[in-house]
Amino acid sequence: MKEAQTFTIKQIATHTGISEDTIRYYEKISLLPRAERKGNGHRVYGQEDIDMLSLLSCLKKTGMSLDEIRPFLGVSSDADPAEYPELVELFKRHRENIMEQIISLQQVVDLIDMKLEKGRYRRDWTTEAQDNISENILK
Repeated sequence: MKEAQTFTIKQIATHTGISEDTIRYYEKISLLPRAERKGNGHRVYGQEDIDMLSLLSCLKKTGMSLDEIRPFLGVSSDADPAEYPELVELFKRHRENIMEQIISLQQVVDLIDMKLEKGRYRRDWTTEAQDNISENILK
């Protein structure tokens, strides 16, 4: 039987882009389960830990707080979503918010592109367009 591959904290920090201190902090606040330890006391992680950190990192990038992320980390990656309808609903709502942010940011990029194309940097776009962009940025 093949033994599961293990990783050091340095390896998973490099792989996930999350600092070693942050990983330790996530363990301390119980976002991550306590890492197993080698005989010398060094932490040892498995692929499931990397997957959990990757999910955590992804959700954090979308603006979710650690408290909002916590329930998602308690669910096994191979779990049936039908068993967690409240989390599915949270994901759907969060996805809608992200899509609104993407639309808003695309409007900003379009405006910047227009300004760069025309070589004009003064406020010469319509008040309606300006209001629309400001409204979407504040969402």
